[in-house]
Amino acid sequence: MQPADLLIRSASARRLVLWGGLGAGALALSSLAAFAQGHALMINVSPSLPYWAIWVTRGAPVHRGDIILFDPPASPLLVKHFGAKPKPFGKRVSGVPGDIITEQNRIYFVNGQAVAKAKLESRFGEPLALGPTGRVPQGCYFVTSEHKDGFDSRYAAIGWICGQRILGVGRPIL
Repeated sequence: MQPADLLIRSASARRLVLWGGLGAGALALSSLAAFAQGHALMINVSPSLPYWAIWVTRGAPVHRGDIILFDPPASPLLVKHFGAKPKPFGKRVSGVPGDIITEQNRIYFVNGQAVAKAKLESRFGEPLALGPTGRVPQGCYFVTSEHKDGFDSRYAAIGWICGQRILGVGRPIL
């Protein structure tokens, strides 16, 4: 074999490796883009959940006990406390479709089990209207927070969280 033949083979091999690498890179970016459409990393800055990093899967089925991330409904109370464009809320699903939500003395129950107590007023002193009671509608959820000051379904300004508001199911990672 002549030195020129080795040079050609070497240049061909380099070209083949380059094209293979470019193809693999394009495939990896395409897969990553598809993965990103269904997943997100959310950073929690609220004390209402004890986690600061939550991995979100969009379109995942929602079950009791899950953390869901959702766009809160617009209200003057929400704007005053969280601004005109609040970040998504993350809360725990306490009531699923068909469950019965009751309230007695500002304590909320899901199927007879106490899940949360509603405060009388917000941290700015506004009265807080009680949230919904009755059977949780199909496609909706009753969400609560472990935090006593959590702003969730206990209050009318949040209420039921229904499908179109849900961004995904979260899994705490930190």
